[in-house]
Amino acid sequence: MALFLTVLQIVAPVFLLALIGVVWVKLGYEYRVAFVTRLAMTIGVPALIFTSLMKTEIERGALFDVVWASCAAYAAVTVVFFVLVKLGRLDVQTFLAPLIFGNTGNLGLPLALFAFGEVGLGYAVVIFAVMGIYSFTFGIWLVSGGGSPLKVIKEPLVGATLLGGLFMVQGWQTPIWLTNTLELIGQMAIPLMLITLGVALARLTPENVIRAVVLSLVKVVICAGLAFGIGQYFELAPVALAVLVLQVSTPVAVTSYLLAEKYGAESGEVAGLVVVSTLLSVVTIPITLAFLV
Repeated sequence: MALFLTVLQIVAPVFLLALIGVVWVKLGYEYRVAFVTRLAMTIGVPALIFTSLMKTEIERGALFDVVWASCAAYAAVTVVFFVLVKLGRLDVQTFLAPLIFGNTGNLGLPLALFAFGEVGLGYAVVIFAVMGIYSFTFGIWLVSGGGSPLKVIKEPLVGATLLGGLFMVQGWQTPIWLTNTLELIGQMAIPLMLITLGVALARLTPENVIRAVVLSLVKVVICAGLAFGIGQYFELAPVALAVLVLQVSTPVAVTSYLLAEKYGAESGEVAGLVVVSTLLSVVTIPITLAFLV
């Protein structure tokens, strides 16, 4: 019972904030997802990533271990799901990217923070950055058939990650007034992303729910299993291992639906994966955390 209450305290704020977004839409209020998402991803998340990395006290060797473990985990997930999609005779352009890339921003960052504190958030932003770079290169190429790898250079979260990593390695600190400003900006990122997630989910119309349920469950099991095995291979510390498993196994991101809509993939199928995997995460995330906390 004590473990259940601990897990409930971790996940409750996440889903309650998303519920605010759902209720907001159901009440008929205006919510401009594109604007809020751009605000969060251009200003809020980069500020959060930079200050989290700058202030983190992760040992350098452990940090690089997490980076390499994240790269290995996403490479393994890509190979396994490519084989499964081919065996299942599913459309690669539609299904592969959503199965690879999870909601490491909207869900992963707050979950890591609530479950494992500032140290967990430090690991989470590193994994989020690895996934972001991968999704902005290979992910866009996969969905569109021609995304440019140079696009990643223009993404603010990449620059914030590199700069924050440099400050962390060198032991540098920004002036207090600037740090306080950046932290204040970063604090808006997580609530905005969670409320936006709820708004987006409330507006999506899923298709083929049964297949979405099956694929969502397969995604959680494979991603968590591969991340755990790779984390063990790299001998990650317990918190780093737990955050890696949590981040890699997060449900399908809303951005997967937006990319599918933009580049002509079967967006209805992707919408089904986003909605179903996120709803199932109400159960799967507490189960995962119960093994990790």
